[in-house]
Amino acid sequence: MSLLSEYMMKEQMLKQIQQELEQMEGDQRLKSELEFKERLEALMQEFGKSAGDVIDLLQPKDQSSSAAKSVATGSNRRKRKLKIYKNPNTGEVVETRGGNQKTLKAWKDQYGTDTVESWLVRTEG
Repeated sequence: MSLLSEYMMKEQMLKQIQQELEQMEGDQRLKSELEFKERLEALMQEFGKSAGDVIDLLQPKDQSSSAAKSVATGSNRRKRKLKIYKNPNTGEVVETRGGNQKTLKAWKDQYGTDTVESWLVRTEG
C-alpha cells in the first residue's frame, strides 16, 4: 500500500470518526453520563476519596462470595473483551470476542491484518 493511499484511507477514517463524535455529542444519554461523572468527581474530591475507595465502598471484596462465584461458573478463565470492528469500505460491523470470526478472517485475508486492526472501533468489558 502506497503512503498516499494509506494517508487518504486514514483521512477518510478520521472524517468518519469525527462524524460519529458529533452524533454522540448530541446524544442526551451521553450528556447525562458526563454530568453524572462530573458531579461524582466533585463529590469524591469534596470527601477526599479516590475511585478505588468508591469501588471498595460499593463493592466490598468478600473472599467467600468471589470463591463461591468462581465455583458456580465452573471456570476461572476471564471472559474475553468484546471487540467491535467497522469496515470503512462497506460499513459492515463485526463484534467478536476472539480472532477466529469468519467475516473478520475474510477481511484480514483480503485487506491485511494491520489494516483490519485499524478498523477497531472500540473494546468493551
